[in-house]
Amino acid sequence: MLSLQLPFSSSPPLRHTKTQSPINRSHIPRPRSTPSTTLTCLRAPTSLSPSVLLRHPTLRSRILIPRAAAAAAADGDPDAPPPKEKQAEGIGDMKDGEDSIPDRNEGDSTGKSVAESESRSKTTTPNNTLYLAVVFGLWYFQNVVFNIYNKKVLNIFPYPWLLASFQLFVGSLWMAFLWASRLQPFPRVSKRFFVALLGPALFHTIGHISACVSFSKVAVSFTHVIKASEPVFSVVFSAFLGRFYPIHVWLSVLPIVAGCSLAAVTEVSFNAQGLWTALISNVGFVLRNIYSKQSLQDFSHINGLNLYGWISIISLLYLFPVAVFVEGSQWLGGFQRALSALPSPWTFYWWVLLSGIFYHLYNQSSYQALDKISPLTFSVGNTMKRVVVIIASVLVFRNPIRPLNALGSAIAILGTFLYSQTTTIGKKENKAVAEKKTS
Repeated sequence: MLSLQLPFSSSPPLRHTKTQSPINRSHIPRPRSTPSTTLTCLRAPTSLSPSVLLRHPTLRSRILIPRAAAAAAADGDPDAPPPKEKQAEGIGDMKDGEDSIPDRNEGDSTGKSVAESESRSKTTTPNNTLYLAVVFGLWYFQNVVFNIYNKKVLNIFPYPWLLASFQLFVGSLWMAFLWASRLQPFPRVSKRFFVALLGPALFHTIGHISACVSFSKVAVSFTHVIKASEPVFSVVFSAFLGRFYPIHVWLSVLPIVAGCSLAAVTEVSFNAQGLWTALISNVGFVLRNIYSKQSLQDFSHINGLNLYGWISIISLLYLFPVAVFVEGSQWLGGFQRALSALPSPWTFYWWVLLSGIFYHLYNQSSYQALDKISPLTFSVGNTMKRVVVIIASVLVFRNPIRPLNALGSAIAILGTFLYSQTTTIGKKENKAVAEKKTS
């Protein structure tokens, strides 16, 4: 005998025997559950990844939901692929690289583009214009003072390895003072940052010491003319590393090559070692810019001045031990001869100190100028700075200049200006095309 107790009935239990007819269970009402909206709207279920599978609230069994609902439910899921337009945007960003240290005008932490920086630089107030005039004036003045006193020291103390080390030492002390006094915020650094900085600091060391050796062998004006050929090395090394510039950029470097060649042939104070070390300096600085872009792109929170400070410190650690090995045994005799060549030893000390102070200050002013102006304005200002330095060195040291030498120098400087114009305009066009594709 079986008994059945229904939860919703108040009648006594039903009893039946084998002779009784079975109960029709289809007429027995059952408790209802709330229907699932997902199940009622389901049309064509698709197989999804486990991260977007939902569980029914009552049945506790996995069900499939439509793809659109899954995308909405799994918002932010790393397993979900990005839309095609986002994929194209990412590819475009990877292709749009620059072979230089990332500057504040190229794109800051909020994602501002070069065009926005350009428009910001155009909307200047009188106070901002005065500030830029002061920054440019200090930049030019400090660069001229550095080149003059650097050459004066090298004329009576021809040991560029020690002088270059001292200049980096002064810069390191200056940055330590700024950080300790909190005039400059101390950056958040890590072991990974220092590992990434080893390569750029090494190439910076090569560029700096090579330039100092060139200054000790030839006239300041000739070294700066040869250093104007740096864009040629930038284009060539970029091609070796897989980035090819358009044909008009290659054409813009031809006047640089022609002008530097003419200036070298007609230079009165020509010295082969001075020429080659100036060219090696270009190679060092170009490779520093390329590898800085590759290895330091994850450290955008460190601004340009702090980055240059750490590069100076590591470069000093690179350079000084080599300087002791190369010319350390000659320093004492050279020091005594330098003191005897001047009426007062304090004159020599003053010259050395000024060369170290102004070497760091003009680099600091260049970073401050980059913070306030567009890349195009900065490149024009940098070209004009080289002209000012050449003219000032000729006037101070009375270097004889032949007409063809002056013509070659002018052609090289003009080529540098054309290159900076061409590359900056090309970057703007690439940015505009990328924004049009993403919009």
